[in-house]
Amino acid sequence: MKKSLLPRSARRQINGWTMASVIGAAVVLLPILYVLTGLFRPANENWDKVKQFLLTDYILGSAKLVIFTGFFATFIGVVLAWLVVGYSFPLRRFYKWALVLPLAMPPYIAAYTYSSMTGYTGVIQATLRNRFDLVLPPGTIDVMSDRGAIFVLTLCLFPYIFMLTRVFLERQSASFIENARLLGHKPLSVFFRVVLPLARPAIMAGVMLVLFEVLSDFGVANYFGVQTVSTAIFQTWFGMYDVQSAMKLAAWLMVAVLGLFMLERLLRRSRRYASPTSRSNPLKPQPLKGIAAWGATLFCTLVFLLAFFFPIAQLVVWAIETGGTVWRSDFLDLTVNTLKGAGLGTAIVLLIAILSSRAARMFDSPFMQALTRLLSAGYAVPGAIVAIGVLAVFIALDEWLAPFYGMLGKEEGALVLSLSLAMLITGYVIRFMATGYGALEAGYEKMPKAYSEASRTLGRSSLATFFRVELPLLRGSLLSGFVLTFVEVVKELPLTMLLRPFNYDTLSTRAYQYATDERVFDAALPSLFLVLIGLISVLFILKAERS
Repeated sequence: MKKSLLPRSARRQINGWTMASVIGAAVVLLPILYVLTGLFRPANENWDKVKQFLLTDYILGSAKLVIFTGFFATFIGVVLAWLVVGYSFPLRRFYKWALVLPLAMPPYIAAYTYSSMTGYTGVIQATLRNRFDLVLPPGTIDVMSDRGAIFVLTLCLFPYIFMLTRVFLERQSASFIENARLLGHKPLSVFFRVVLPLARPAIMAGVMLVLFEVLSDFGVANYFGVQTVSTAIFQTWFGMYDVQSAMKLAAWLMVAVLGLFMLERLLRRSRRYASPTSRSNPLKPQPLKGIAAWGATLFCTLVFLLAFFFPIAQLVVWAIETGGTVWRSDFLDLTVNTLKGAGLGTAIVLLIAILSSRAARMFDSPFMQALTRLLSAGYAVPGAIVAIGVLAVFIALDEWLAPFYGMLGKEEGALVLSLSLAMLITGYVIRFMATGYGALEAGYEKMPKAYSEASRTLGRSSLATFFRVELPLLRGSLLSGFVLTFVEVVKELPLTMLLRPFNYDTLSTRAYQYATDERVFDAALPSLFLVLIGLISVLFILKAERS
């Protein structure tokens, strides 16, 4: 009998679950690796011009947004988190969850809403002129600039840092902070010498999410006219019709993302943040009185109004004014396209996530752990990079399948897969696999292995054990993964704009088209639909957290 070349431990891990994980990892990594090969491809004439005249401006524009948005979002998020955790003041309980709601507002929607509100004919300047006879000098509150982009991105993204930092401080042992207070440290000393070092892992996790979102942003930067690498990819692709140069830009942006990863790991090297005790007592907030109490309430109120209430109120007013003209026959088609694409993408994400998370549970080995971690790589990659890689892979597939297309009567050089909904769905799966897999992985971590082992001991097969024992226990995690992934797909703009088939619009693309065509009022209704879907996600997160 012929002896296998693989060791027995490796042979035991090769089954349907493992192969599904390998296929899923290949789907995620192949387009990303294809983009990275753009670094080694020969440059064309367009790339030489981009590199000579434009690349420096693109890099500086991206760096400016990353640095300033990261700084302001960190400042606001950490200060707010410490206020609602460490102190008691009026409306504290409300702002503890209300300050997460700005996550429901896609940044590109906030961008055109604020640009109209602050313009000469907008509600702010019109109110000042008509009610108070006050005329502001031109450009006083104009947000159509890099400062406006930083302002909008900060307001929309600070909840990442706020939420992670707040949860970390609430669940971390309070002994450090209470001991510092007993030793006579003043509030500022406690904040800088105890709270910041203690919450550093959560703060850095939130900061990384913010930076990735800024690097992948297209809607805000393009609408405000800020030159970034993401906008350059679109301009090179659609303006110069040069996919090769766009791929080079995407490859360099990918290098920047990897550099951020390595920098964060380097800064965290040899650091330990674990509590020396297993006890985790909740921190008792200290009551604030007088000016301090109302100052904390005022700061939370100001941030909430700017980040959520004012834009939502303006969208509602516009939607009421223009709802009759926008709500027409094709609005239903937009909604169907949005739900269909998001539903298919989410279903495939959860299917691969279930197979991979169960394979990692069955075979707890370094190979499987590394493989499943690769499935989460797409979330850290900007949508424009994913789109370039997916398009390149699908065009290569069309070229490879050209003889088969000829047998079916297609013209020579026909693009079938590259013009289909399948390409867009593949982009969604790669981009948001981390969301679905994270939910399923968390569900399996909470499920004792003894349940599955008892089922196998009683004679049930692996498949029967999954359907009769594990799947019912994973119902909550499946629902969580579905909601979070579905909402992320619905809000996605750059990936959808780059990979959608011809004449295939969604709520996000139509809202952005209205805004760029100076039909901001008409963009309100589809924007409100997107915000409502985002609110469902945020409220689901808050409910799960309370549970």
